[in-house]
Amino acid sequence: MKYRWGFLLKFQHVFFFFIFILITFFTENYFLDAPELIWCVLFIIIFNIGMYYLVYYYLVPQFYLSNKYPQFILYALICFLVSSLFRILLEPAVFRMNFNETLSNTKFLYNVYTEQGIVILVASFLGITKDKFLIEQDFQELGEEKEQLHLDLLKSKLNPHFLLNTLNNIYSKSFHASENTSESILQLSKLLQYVIYDSNKETISIAQEFSSIKSLTGLYQLKYNNLLAISFDIQDEETLELIEIPPSIFLTLFENALKHSAIGIESDSFIKVSYKIQNQEIYFEIINTVAKKKILVNDDNSGLGNEAVMSILEKKYSGIFTFLSTSIENNQYQTVLKIKLS
Repeated sequence: MKYRWGFLLKFQHVFFFFIFILITFFTENYFLDAPELIWCVLFIIIFNIGMYYLVYYYLVPQFYLSNKYPQFILYALICFLVSSLFRILLEPAVFRMNFNETLSNTKFLYNVYTEQGIVILVASFLGITKDKFLIEQDFQELGEEKEQLHLDLLKSKLNPHFLLNTLNNIYSKSFHASENTSESILQLSKLLQYVIYDSNKETISIAQEFSSIKSLTGLYQLKYNNLLAISFDIQDEETLELIEIPPSIFLTLFENALKHSAIGIESDSFIKVSYKIQNQEIYFEIINTVAKKKILVNDDNSGLGNEAVMSILEKKYSGIFTFLSTSIENNQYQTVLKIKLS
């Protein structure tokens, strides 16, 4: 943030002193002739640069931002009076000023007090707004970092979940030598590739997401001898490689269906997955049975999947997605995700 806004902060200083030089030149022009006018303006600018940065870098952070408002006002007033008195005593003594009935001492005093007041006030205002602005930006950046850490934490909880299930499946099959074991290891390697490489990317193709879903499906089918009622209705296949989404969205929803459907345990359980492009929207739907006996379903981290999906969707597709997760008739559950195509 410091580098991003550094130029703007410097520009404020340069712009102020540019205006201040013009004001000083035209006010001192009434009392001085060249070349003393130039030397006087140069002296005033150098003197006020020091006064400006004293207020900007010391008084504001040391007193105002520390909530020591009376001390800040007191020291700012002292700076105003001392700097004004210094100029009032020094300038007429060093530079030959022309005072007459029209250009009286009173006008000179008025100019000095006005210029010094402007310097003190502008330095205070810019110093206060600068630090308040930086603090707000720091809070915003900390909020974004916190949100990203939250998403990473949710992902870190999700990925080991299905990997643990996968290892348990392979372990249960390893007691009996068969081709299923080697096939399980192959599917596991695909899932590991997804977790290690794809899940850390900002976006992946829908084809990659479905590949991981089918690998997970293959592992479950091997465990239950390909008897599971898991079906896929994928339309508009030409879009699978073209459209990208954040990783783990579809996979997480599919995991939820596996966990709560009691598929492979209850004979009439099933999962139906649908994908298509409808009305310029990605349409992803899962319909699954709900376990009749809740004891069959492990409810650890219940709701974690949907929480992760919603967090990712709000960050990536705020205002352009629809997420529905609800019970429907015949002891079934429907999950629908729609994302508008940009």
